[in-house]
Amino acid sequence: MARFGSFLILTFVFSITTASADVPLQDFCVADLKGPVLVNGYTCKHPSSVNANDFYFGGLHMMGNTSNPNGSKVTSVYVTQLPGLNTLGISLARVDFAPRGINPPHTHPRASEIMTVLEGTLEVGFITSNPENRHITRVLCKGDVFVFPVNLVHYQRNIGNTNAITISALSSQNPGVMPVANVIFGAKPEIPSDILAKTFQTTKENISNLQKKF
Repeated sequence: MARFGSFLILTFVFSITTASADVPLQDFCVADLKGPVLVNGYTCKHPSSVNANDFYFGGLHMMGNTSNPNGSKVTSVYVTQLPGLNTLGISLARVDFAPRGINPPHTHPRASEIMTVLEGTLEVGFITSNPENRHITRVLCKGDVFVFPVNLVHYQRNIGNTNAITISALSSQNPGVMPVANVIFGAKPEIPSDILAKTFQTTKENISNLQKKF
């Protein structure tokens, strides 16, 4: 009976510890972006050197330059742009789309994303994991909200004839982004073309031409 009681106590303590593991131990931990120590994230600036600018980012109202092959521009507000986000597990991004512009298929390896359409009409979608590979897609209009689960490949496309704007919130201060085409065809050093040719069931020449674009 005594052993069982001790087990219950240990279980209770462990559950409390686990439940409180993500609770902040201080008011904030502003990222020291130039700090010499490498950790899983950024170390904290000394609180006495923190000021209001560490918690501020200006300019999200400004349209991004969409004059590029994708016809879109992402303006990120991650920890590297707003150091006060460090350890808070949140960030933002604005995406501008030219007519018919796309935010090409990509993943965020460390975050889920919830997106709101501010202007325009978008086709959005994500792909579930293998082997189902289900394509879940929907057309969104101004005021609509859509969620992209963590680390799933997703995309957006402006299907309207005017510019479109979205704002996304992400569940990490440093969500990361992995554009599928860039990762595969733009790897440094390159993935051998024969591997990609077999993967995509095409020729090495076609793969080499794609790699030159990235």
